[in-house]
Amino acid sequence: MIHNWIITSTLILAHLLALPAIDNPDPLPGEKKAVEVLHRWVSIDNVCAWPNLTRLDDGSIHASIFNQPSHARMEGSVEVWSTTDGGHFWEKSGVAAAHDPATNRMNVAAGKNGSGELVVVASGWELKPGETEDARMDLVGVLRAWISISKDGGKKWKTYKNGFPGAEEGMTEFIPFGDVLEAMDGSLRVLAYAQSLDKAVNKVSMFRSDDQGKNWRWVSHLSDASGPTAFAGGHNETAFYQTGPETWIAAARRWKAGAAMDLFTSDDDGASWQYLRQLTEESQHPGHITSLENGELLLTYGNRIPGEYGVAVKFSSDQGKTWSDEYLLVDDLKSRDCGYPSSVQLPDGSIMTAYYSNGNSVHDRYHMGTVIWKKP
Repeated sequence: MIHNWIITSTLILAHLLALPAIDNPDPLPGEKKAVEVLHRWVSIDNVCAWPNLTRLDDGSIHASIFNQPSHARMEGSVEVWSTTDGGHFWEKSGVAAAHDPATNRMNVAAGKNGSGELVVVASGWELKPGETEDARMDLVGVLRAWISISKDGGKKWKTYKNGFPGAEEGMTEFIPFGDVLEAMDGSLRVLAYAQSLDKAVNKVSMFRSDDQGKNWRWVSHLSDASGPTAFAGGHNETAFYQTGPETWIAAARRWKAGAAMDLFTSDDDGASWQYLRQLTEESQHPGHITSLENGELLLTYGNRIPGEYGVAVKFSSDQGKTWSDEYLLVDDLKSRDCGYPSSVQLPDGSIMTAYYSNGNSVHDRYHMGTVIWKKP
């Protein structure tokens, strides 16, 4: 049976659904702006999720998620859930990366290749039982990333266990994050980070595939905790987007220094990267970048500022050089255990954003939530 947890009572709808922006007064000085929310649902219940959305050419949208209600401390796998009606209802399509015993597969990058196939890059953790029977499982070490490819919208998958590079010396295995993007030259690109074995620094790398995602090679360090990134101890979970034949932008989460996101750019097709400036406030991370039909870029990111737990957005009309004021999309989540948004624009121009949370004011479980909204 499909578990679509849709809140229907009039009281709860009144709480969850924001009024159209035209009916809201202008924000007071110091207050943040809000977008116009059209619909909001608990779409997949009882999962920690960390969703990544991929839209295929047939209009279907696919969410790659971690399928357990735990922040990594349970065995679990990467599932793909799909919607064909713009996010109103979701159905499990298949398992992209099935975990081995005493492990999980939970760290995900996802997208599509030039053949229109879903591509998922997934790592995870080796686990061991906690000290007591009721204790959470302990994390032992990061697993090497696998690549999974589906030709049928996520139902059946072929997994390539040796297609992604192994760890650099002194570092964990690479942890994929964000989108798998098809570059303008036809290659695929993805970002992944790793942590030093002494946990002192994090490094973010770009990878490239020239065979539709089956095999990948290392391209460059985006952030390596040296030079202008030393103050942050490097970076980890990073969103990126191509803005021209040779140009890329990235929004990278600091490992230290308040965990704000910083803006990076490359003008040599990812061979080298330059740190530009801070992009969000502290405790606002990680992000996702996509383009809108009007040519603007949309940055969606988790918001862990007390009193605003949820998701916030910014817009850029100059290919990421400058960004708008912040708008709050969701601000009523239970705790800072939330965020990790991913967004796609729907055919009618509205935007669907998926995120995760360990609960909100009316739903006290881990879940993947979705919001359909309009740009202000």
